[in-house]
Amino acid sequence: MERLPRVPSPLVDRFGRVHTDLRVSLTDRCNLRCTYCMPAEGLNWLPRAEVLTDDEVVRLVRIGTERLGITEVRLTGGEPLLRRGLPGLVARLSALDPAPELSITTNGIGLARSAVALREAGLSRVNVSLDTLRPERFAEITRRDRIKDVLAGLSAARDAGLNPVKINAVPVRGVNDDEIVDLTAFAAGHGYRMRFIESMPLDAQGAWDRDRMVTAAEVLDRLGERFELVPVGRQDNAPAEEWRIAGTEALVGVIASVTRPFCGTCDRVRLTADGQLRNCLFATEESDLRSLLRRGADDATVEAAWRTSVGGKGPGHAIDSPEFRRPQRPMSAIGG
Repeated sequence: MERLPRVPSPLVDRFGRVHTDLRVSLTDRCNLRCTYCMPAEGLNWLPRAEVLTDDEVVRLVRIGTERLGITEVRLTGGEPLLRRGLPGLVARLSALDPAPELSITTNGIGLARSAVALREAGLSRVNVSLDTLRPERFAEITRRDRIKDVLAGLSAARDAGLNPVKINAVPVRGVNDDEIVDLTAFAAGHGYRMRFIESMPLDAQGAWDRDRMVTAAEVLDRLGERFELVPVGRQDNAPAEEWRIAGTEALVGVIASVTRPFCGTCDRVRLTADGQLRNCLFATEESDLRSLLRRGADDATVEAAWRTSVGGKGPGHAIDSPEFRRPQRPMSAIGG
């Protein structure tokens, strides 16, 4: 008798939020040293033996899609393009049944040489981090002179059909906030989608300063001085509110994680490179799925641990609350 496909049971927390979006960090390593993310010397990277293998990543994603209703998987880091054999891993993930929609968040370095292979392997779209268009400023922010590689990666991703290509920028007061209009015009002129993200207290140095954060309202005010913006809204549970530039098809989005949090509709759960499940970007506790796998746990046991973790998810991150506690891991070790 033919085996019928398993019908996933939704992954629901105690507030009724259904989780369908899984962020999978493939490495905590990065080839940039962005000043708002990590110190110049980098961090103490995970030993290779502690990082999930390809087989472990595929198994956890399969459990997510088969049993928990995960429909979207975004590959993150660190810098996920540093993962050896990435196109092969993408191909294995895209071959799952049911197959998730696969995307990646990258700094763009290395994308020019891998975009076609990733598209052919089953990757759908890409987000590229780019905070400035000025070469000297890029080198100052990232401590690396690699802006040409990022721009080439953006172009290659678009030409390979990894659309929509989205550019993510974090505006910081006194650093790059004078480029909000320029970045948007650049993205619109090249067929990319621009997104501005409020800076969050996730840097390794613990130096985040709310006063230097450029708010979503400020971003929109500056864009409004140059463009006529037509509200589009937020698609499903996407984090970005979007606007269309009047007279064009260009879209610009703002992710107001701090000033206009969207925790009430959050559908995301995160898996770190060392196999720790996090039910929130700002979670202070994790569930160790890697140890379960390596002790020989069956799928049902892993599923139960996953549900327990998400079941305990809090109502929101409470960044503006006196009770807020920063997670011990920085963003590069959590994965976006």
